[in-house]
Amino acid sequence: MGSDLLLVLAGDVMTGRGIDQILPAPGSPRLHEEYVVDARSYVDLAEHLNGPVPRAADPSWPWGDVLTTMRDAGPAVRVMNLETSVTTSDEIATGKGIHYRMNPANLDVLRAADVDVWSLANNHVLDHGVPGLLETLESMHAAGLRTVGAGADEVEAWACARIPGEGRVLVTAVGHASSGVPWSWGAGPGRPGIALLPDLSDATAEKLAQTMTDDGRDRDVRVVSVHWGGNWGYRVPDDQRRFAHRLVDAGVHVVHGHSSHHPRPAEIYRGSLVLYGCGDLVNDYEGIGGYEGFRDDLRLLYLVRLDTATGGLRSLTMIPFQSRRLTLRKADPADVEWLARTLDEASRRYGTSVVVAEDGLVLRPAG
Repeated sequence: MGSDLLLVLAGDVMTGRGIDQILPAPGSPRLHEEYVVDARSYVDLAEHLNGPVPRAADPSWPWGDVLTTMRDAGPAVRVMNLETSVTTSDEIATGKGIHYRMNPANLDVLRAADVDVWSLANNHVLDHGVPGLLETLESMHAAGLRTVGAGADEVEAWACARIPGEGRVLVTAVGHASSGVPWSWGAGPGRPGIALLPDLSDATAEKLAQTMTDDGRDRDVRVVSVHWGGNWGYRVPDDQRRFAHRLVDAGVHVVHGHSSHHPRPAEIYRGSLVLYGCGDLVNDYEGIGGYEGFRDDLRLLYLVRLDTATGGLRSLTMIPFQSRRLTLRKADPADVEWLARTLDEASRRYGTSVVVAEDGLVLRPAG
């Protein structure tokens, strides 16, 4: 039996729009939305609901208690999805109602979390066109931030990150049209874009997994980070579940799904972890009404312990937080209980249960 490997995973980190406006170097607040034209309006909504939000806030502010939790968890490989462009580009992607960007001068907000791999394969990284994507890549790489899932061409977009250790961790990121990614955003020969799945077929799953196993190192832990599905709801489409299972069959150890604004079910398939939707972690949605029943103010950080010898799941602990004043604080016990009941009910049809433990929520096989 091998030793433990800790992965720290989260879903969407959206540091554009209102979050960008409270940081030390806010970019232009101009928006091109149907109802909101100034990003500072999202800060106003949060303040109306929960009280004052600091301006020129420390880069640690949007993370709040998450940073302490990650530090206390110990050495880990951290993977999150950055769902915003990092650019000053004024080019606007057509056919989209929402556009996210943060000022590159605010990159300290990403450095504060000490994330090992940022997935960019999502439906917002090209919100400000190819110039915005190229500036995103240039700015993040200059800041020492590793990215996957997007690139100046298809080779870069589909390349996996390799994190050294007792057993390497390989991370690949892909997007799917079901999350709202336009087909035109797919990277191609000499064409910047994201690693966009053509479909969710068995053949595509096997081809994707093969790109992570070509060098034949059996002890590698393989993580596929995939941006897919709608924003709301707990039921997992059959094609997504089948695709996740095929990835595991082909040698992937963790399927790290995201796109939904709230956590979705998790499954243990053949000893491997499938997270169908991790929900948002950082965003400016506080005070936006319409989907209160899903409690998207509650966020999760996923602590995944794997056996380094096999890549198999040893445990999953989910730490609940609540967004208040555009920062994250540990969730109250009543909210933790609500989240446990909700996820337990949603996950049981996939053979797992969720219970409250001393350190957070724990995933177990359904009894």
